[in-house]
Amino acid sequence: MKTKALKKISSKKVTVFKVRNRRSYAAICMGNLCEGSSPKQAIARLYHPLRRMGYELAN
Repeated sequence: MKTKALKKISSKKVTVFKVRNRRSYAAICMGNLCEGSSPKQAIARLYHPLRRMGYELAN
């Protein structure tokens, strides 16, 4: 079974912001929204939805 190579996407396309009235942060990229307790965790949680779309974050 062949596996497709994932396309690299720049981390500049990720928007991270503090969620108002909460203690969490959110990261948005290509229509995917993920939340985390820190900006780093929010970005890390984008791994799975982007992978389903055929992309991966480049450092």
